[in-house]
Amino acid sequence: MSAVAAKPTAGGAVNPAAMAVGVVMLIIILGLTYTISPGMGVMALIGIVIGGVMIGFGTHFVPVGGAPAAMGQAPGIATGVAMLAAGAGLAGLFGGAWAAELGIVVAVVTGGIGGGLMMAITCMMVNFVYVFGMGIPAASGKVLHDPITGDSQAEYKSQGTEGHGLPFVSFVGGVIGGILAGAGGTLIYIELLGLYEATFPTLMSATPAQVLPVAVSVAGMFAVALFLVNAVLTAYNITGTIEGPHDPKFKRWPRAIVASAVASALCGFVAILIVAI
Repeated sequence: MSAVAAKPTAGGAVNPAAMAVGVVMLIIILGLTYTISPGMGVMALIGIVIGGVMIGFGTHFVPVGGAPAAMGQAPGIATGVAMLAAGAGLAGLFGGAWAAELGIVVAVVTGGIGGGLMMAITCMMVNFVYVFGMGIPAASGKVLHDPITGDSQAEYKSQGTEGHGLPFVSFVGGVIGGILAGAGGTLIYIELLGLYEATFPTLMSATPAQVLPVAVSVAGMFAVALFLVNAVLTAYNITGTIEGPHDPKFKRWPRAIVASAVASALCGFVAILIVAI
């Protein structure tokens, strides 16, 4: 019960002392990485932290309704934050991985497009089910008018619900979240792949062509793991459902940024240790 009672309100989610501790931890991890791998290791870790932050921040845009959404009692997609964020991010990661040979810029952009496209298709199909399958319109319970279109929401919202369907602002938020998550995950993969391609031949006494499958596999596993870590962290930050960028819970994103940065740095440090010791 104490854990439930300790849940922060939407407006009081930022704890400056805790965030300061997180920043100090981040600096310590960066310093440790510099001592064992001052060149490529530090650059890879910085890329991993940036990618993790993009995943954590992007997840706040994704409209998640959980079980209430399945009954038409809350706006959003009827699944959990972690599952939806990981799905969108992994779709982008797979797209970005195919473009890895074309350079980091092309790969990251491709990853972002993949994640955004996945979320766009998901949001569109969800609204089809709501409108044509359940016979309910899209209506937000958090705002009186859609922040983008200006459409009125109150008269379409059923009594006893927090809204239902996917309002336009939630649809746009989902696409933005997918783009950020896909691009962030791809950046993590590209940074780790470059590090492993440069170090595995010496460690394994093999040619670059021989170690490439191993480098791709290990970088992919760590990238997927970082997706799940950041998605679960954000799920705890959101604590339940969120409609998108217009939801009051969106204001909690600053502490999620710090948490994602620290968690990504720690996981990235482990990923770098396997080639630095």
